[in-house]
Amino acid sequence: MFARRRREMPGLNTTSTADISFMLLIFFLVTSSMDSDWGLPRQLPTPEDHTQEQEVVVKKRNALCLTLGANGALLCNGEPLEVADLTKRVEDFVANVHNDPNLPEMSKREVHLMGLCQVSDRHVIMIDVDSLASYDAYFQMQHAIVLGYNNLRNQLAQSRFGRPFAKCNAEQRDAINMVYPQRISEK
Repeated sequence: MFARRRREMPGLNTTSTADISFMLLIFFLVTSSMDSDWGLPRQLPTPEDHTQEQEVVVKKRNALCLTLGANGALLCNGEPLEVADLTKRVEDFVANVHNDPNLPEMSKREVHLMGLCQVSDRHVIMIDVDSLASYDAYFQMQHAIVLGYNNLRNQLAQSRFGRPFAKCNAEQRDAINMVYPQRISEK
């Protein structure tokens, strides 16, 4: 006679769940930091400098001329070169360990923290890229050049300071950059 009534579970009201999720998403997007350290570290000239072009005379031995064609072919001083070999070529060119007369002139300079050093401050890597060249080929070429500089700087940092270039303090990095300055010119 006593009938048991079935208890039903009340429904869960989820109408505001989507609103809360959306607000949390916006909150996390606004409060999170998005670092963008990717790309090529290049300092572009200011617009004022662009109007005052100066012709600089560079001795042939101080210039490494790279030409990237529309088909992705890389020429170094008019001779074909593979991108894989470009890093070593840049290292040999910039360092000029044996003071080769076909490689850039070296000069002696007083460098803070290092004393009197042979400095490669007269070299320049001149890049000429065809407008139809692919961005991938251009990026690989730039990456190989930067890798060459990084290898030289790491070797010097290891020999002088006992640590890689990235682990050196700002003063040590500035000294190493004076010995191997990154000198790149693009047409």
